[in-house]
Amino acid sequence: MKYTAGIWAYRRAIDGFQVLLVHPGGPFYIKKDEGVWSVPKGEFDPAIEQELEVAKREFNEETGNKIITEDFIVLSPVKTKGGKMLKTWATETDFEKPFISSNLFEMEWPPKSGRKKEFPETDKAEWFSFEQARIKLNASQLPVLDELEQILKSKCK
Repeated sequence: MKYTAGIWAYRRAIDGFQVLLVHPGGPFYIKKDEGVWSVPKGEFDPAIEQELEVAKREFNEETGNKIITEDFIVLSPVKTKGGKMLKTWATETDFEKPFISSNLFEMEWPPKSGRKKEFPETDKAEWFSFEQARIKLNASQLPVLDELEQILKSKCK
């Protein structure tokens, strides 16, 4: 089984909380919006890497922002549509610019052309209310979004 780790950044807004999601880069997602956004995350090997450190690194690589706090909410792992186990944490933070830059990946494009082209792992990041995030988010991550919302609601009582 493959493993991924990520961080749900959240902030307080006038009308409740917002979460930071990233849009996947590359030619397959350029015209897709609903159901493709994700928590910033990346693959790791649990035998050689610490999952929370991977989550912080991947957040930085996919948004250009650094998580500097050590105050995290541990969330339940979920299995993604692709069969990977996703382990995530949440932390309260805010960024003036939610997206600065992203790492690049290389793939053959156009398909079967023999030419390689580089694309960003993510092409944008945005803050969304929980209601908006449910529309934008990859469906396999919805249970974690719901869990985070319940945790934050219970903290505010």
